[in-house]
Amino acid sequence: MCCLFTSLFLLGPRVAGFVWWALQPERWDLAFSTWLWPAFGIVFAPWTTMAYVLVAPNVRGIDWLWIVLGVLADVAFWTGGAWGNRDRIPGSSAEA
Repeated sequence: MCCLFTSLFLLGPRVAGFVWWALQPERWDLAFSTWLWPAFGIVFAPWTTMAYVLVAPNVRGIDWLWIVLGVLADVAFWTGGAWGNRDRIPGSSAEA
């Protein structure tokens, strides 16, 4: 079972989120009242969504750390490509 979760997270957080949603729908129902929010969450902010499902429904204390780490992982995902490709933009250089 551990190898299954490891390979899912190596495939990507979106695949892992959809599989987790399919395997434990009752846990996702505890965290969200409708299917719309987790669907948008898995597409746009998968790490934050999975961190929230992990600690929901009673988020308090150290649980906020997991949600913040999820937000940071999602922000790193969305901004990492721009930083890595900055040298490909004409007129832009790494020295400037």
